[in-house]
Amino acid sequence: MTFFLSPRRTPIRIVVAGALLAGLAACGGGRDLPRGDLAASQVTTIGVNSYLWRAALETVSFAPLLQTDSAGGVIVTDWYANPQNPGERVKLTVSILDSDLRADAVRVAASRQVAQGGAWVDAPVQAATVQKLEDIILTRARDLRREAIAG
Repeated sequence: MTFFLSPRRTPIRIVVAGALLAGLAACGGGRDLPRGDLAASQVTTIGVNSYLWRAALETVSFAPLLQTDSAGGVIVTDWYANPQNPGERVKLTVSILDSDLRADAVRVAASRQVAQGGAWVDAPVQAATVQKLEDIILTRARDLRREAIAG
């Protein structure tokens, strides 16, 4: 590769550099992917389905986050008390279980406590509450995917 060192070979240097740049440009950097690829139901650059992950983060954003693990697909909130109902608080754990955007790929677990006599006491959580949160996450994930397709 001595032609790069020779000042007489400057035109060759330009041609070779141009060919290398053209070769790299042909890779496209992902810009020329069909839109359907961007919105595939299996998007796993973070370990789990990215639409479900983003939707879950948005859904539980009302509560302070205690732990997030995008590789393992776990979001844990800290206790949250609604200002209009300070005698009750909830804590959520959302698990993304798959790399596919599927209804059974998201699970929500909730803990609820109520204030009694100056202490927090565990209280039951209605199954409909957990189901509603899962439905909200799934609906939002589907919307995010649709938005990516529409581009």
